[in-house]
Amino acid sequence: QVQLVESGGGLAQAGGSLRLSCAASGRTFSMYKMGWFRQAPGKERELVASITWIGGTIYYADSVKGRFTISRDPAKNTVYLQMNSLEPEDTAVYYCGVVLAGSTRYDYWGQGTQVTVSS
Repeated sequence: QVQLVESGGGLAQAGGSLRLSCAASGRTFSMYKMGWFRQAPGKERELVASITWIGGTIYYADSVKGRFTISRDPAKNTVYLQMNSLEPEDTAVYYCGVVLAGSTRYDYWGQGTQVTVSS
């Protein structure tokens, strides 16, 4: 198993910044990809950004391109999401997830962290 713990959420004003962290523990040697998702009230969970653990291949949703940056620190088994130019539409619970080697889906999830952007 892999345990994921998110931190860094909170309240920001529109145009401001927040940085989320997701620390992994357990079978971290089997991690293939980590991603950040978000879920706003009444909406489905959506993928915001992802990064492969070895090659660092990155994906961004169109809605966050140019504003959010995903990165990883293999030494700390941690993935980050730097969020700049925040908009009220970014308000959601943010979750990190991990895809294990050989898997085709996200296998484990963190507990989520609330991000609220005021206008």
